Amino acid sequence: MIVSVHQPQFFPYLGFFHKLARSDVFVALDNVQFLRRGFQNRARIKTQHGADWLTVPVEAKQNTDISDVTISQSEPWQRRHVNAIRTHYGRAAFFERYAGELTDLIQSPWKSLADLNIATTRWVMTQLGISTSIVLASDLGVHGTSSELLAGLCRAVGGSTYLSGGGGSRYMDLSVFEQAGLAVEWQKFTSPTYEQLFPQVGFVSDLSIIDVLLCCGPDSKTLLEAA
Repeated sequence: MIVSVHQPQFFPYLGFFHKLARSDVFVALDNVQFLRRGFQNRARIKTQHGADWLTVPVEAKQNTDISDVTISQSEPWQRRHVNAIRTHYGRAAFFERYAGELTDLIQSPWKSLADLNIATTRWVMTQLGISTSIVLASDLGVHGTSSELLAGLCRAVGGSTYLSGGGGSRYMDLSVFEQAGLAVEWQKFTSPTYEQLFPQVGFVSDLSIIDVLLCCGPDSKTLLEAA
């Protein structure tokens, strides 16, 4: 059984779902420290001026685990996100196909960042036909750091193979996986090109999955399989 592990992110890029699609189980790493100015509460979209951010305002002290991060209720972020998506993607080929569900999803009364990210990930998985199981790391009672944590999570869900992103080769201790009886595979993902809005600013790679879905619709599945 192939297992992948990653922090839950807010409408991440296609490569995130490429890894999920090639896994039997995805462990959402919600029991590690929240990273400010990362992708856990931000998504990159395309505008007429190039890439820009959709940011979920959060309340998190230093060293707060992702599972404990709450969403700030003092800012109208949901209205801003819905308006930004409508403004910049209103003319996208598949805007009408997804706009209603996307709006309802964003405007739900979210309090937990992890809950928001898992829900948006599940919604995207449905659109892409991905049936991978999702397990929260915080439910598994596994502790450790780096490779020990990853191997422990894989064993906790009955995995036999850990699927790592390409960047894992820079920090993983492969001997830990070998001692745990786990094989390691490496994700091979190449960002595809597709027809985007605002061609005058050129193609922008690795945008949020929102860009792919609204521009490509059902063909997003084909992009995923070919990437």
